[in-house]
Amino acid sequence: MTPTLTPPAGSVAGPAADERCDRCNAAGKLRLTLAGGSELVFCGHHANRYAEDLVKIAVQFTADPEFTWRGADMMPSSN
Repeated sequence: MTPTLTPPAGSVAGPAADERCDRCNAAGKLRLTLAGGSELVFCGHHANRYAEDLVKIAVQFTADPEFTWRGADMMPSSN
């Protein structure tokens, strides 16, 4: 079994300018890190639309500085 390490809070970079939403291919505004270490990127629309479901699977998130994710307040420990 391979151990999984969780990166320290704040060490995950937000979406790069060229990253696209995993749902619709729009510009990425939110990056989520899952428990297994994989990452998902969402545009602002899909990040907010699915916020309640995304907080259930995310262990960490980073958002574009100009984007306010409504799931931030629902995370057990916000960044």
